[in-house]
Amino acid sequence: MAANSTTCNMTTGAPWRRITAFALPVLLSQVFQQLYNTVDALIVGRYLGDEALAAVTSSGPLIFLLVSFFEGLTLGAGVAISRYFGANDPARVERAIHTNILVSAISGLFLTGFGVWLTPHILRWMGSDPEVLPEAIAYFRYYFTGVLAVVLYNACKSIMNALGDSRRPLYYLLLSSAVNVVLDLLFIAGFGWGVWSAAVATTISQAISMVLCLIHLSGRRTAFRLQWRKLRVDRELFGEIVRYGLPSGVQNCVISLANVIVQANINTFGKLAIAACGTYSKLEGFAFLPITSFTMALTTYTGQNLGAREYDRAKKGARFGILCALIIAEFIGLALYILMPQLAALFSQTPEVIQMATRQARTIAPFFFLLAYSHAVASVCRGAGKSIVPMVIMLGVWCVLRITYITLIMRVSHELLFLYLAYPITWSISSVIYFLYYHFSDWIHGFEKSKA
Repeated sequence: MAANSTTCNMTTGAPWRRITAFALPVLLSQVFQQLYNTVDALIVGRYLGDEALAAVTSSGPLIFLLVSFFEGLTLGAGVAISRYFGANDPARVERAIHTNILVSAISGLFLTGFGVWLTPHILRWMGSDPEVLPEAIAYFRYYFTGVLAVVLYNACKSIMNALGDSRRPLYYLLLSSAVNVVLDLLFIAGFGWGVWSAAVATTISQAISMVLCLIHLSGRRTAFRLQWRKLRVDRELFGEIVRYGLPSGVQNCVISLANVIVQANINTFGKLAIAACGTYSKLEGFAFLPITSFTMALTTYTGQNLGAREYDRAKKGARFGILCALIIAEFIGLALYILMPQLAALFSQTPEVIQMATRQARTIAPFFFLLAYSHAVASVCRGAGKSIVPMVIMLGVWCVLRITYITLIMRVSHELLFLYLAYPITWSISSVIYFLYYHFSDWIHGFEKSKA
């Protein structure tokens, strides 16, 4: 199957060149995607104050909790599509694409109603500061009103990435990110609207990305054209998407639940601590970007090469991608360690907020290489069809162990530093387990090899 301008066959050419060519556009697109909520937080903090900033920055764990399960399913679709693309099976690629879009549309509609309904209950369960609660509820409800656009955009992006096309999602995000900044400034600085308008701006911007993706996938020049009359749930392909994606979805959901529990503990320290930790999380999000870009590249690369039975090539590319993610993440961690006081001041001028955010960064950032290693090896496992492995490791370490540690340590000492340490401790343990699995197991033994 010849790849056209909308696909990239990663089973040929130098592995480092293919992975880098794929990862760099993904990195840039992730930068602009991260700018969505970061710009919201920055403008809200500047114009509406620390209370509104706390409302917006506390959004991350809750949003990820409700969206993460469905993102896991899109990862499963990406694995299935990349494997059949590498195996030169266009019929199954097409069926997987149509199944993914329809399932994502249904999921997005369900998530809209679920998120709008449950937002107040979850925020109260998290112990949100009463001063922050009304604005946080408004922000979340407006965000979830348009969450269908988020789910469908992620579905389209997973399709294009699985086919080796990481550039178009970047182009669409460049445009929608610019729209988001303009609308934030217009709604908040210009019209003087409240924190809810930041969610409206984000929703409109994400809808633009979704529409552009759907237009592209429906175009006649695409290798695998999305045709609305063909939208149906193919039982065979849906089974594969669930098999590859369900472990990732469950993993994401339970880990995000652990992070919600962390956020609930942070909420007990008051609105300044909420604003400080939220500011740090927005900036930390940028450290995840090289990790995300190379892990997405590794999943596609591994899936395509195992689909083509290029086992040695899959191993060679995996080593390169893991090393790149690790090195780049640590450089960003070092930059965050040094520049955190100045970066935090962009969000808030309150000295206590800047001090607490800086302390958190200087506790966690030196260990970003461990986070990168765990995510990179997990992405190789997913590309190899071994999504159960990262699910078990992440649930055991990043969820059960992390929650146990936080529950016990908060009873002994109600101190923010011990909350911060939960992350490097659990990253260290998961990295050791991944290292042993990656080097001492036959992770390339996927379903194609078993059929040989």
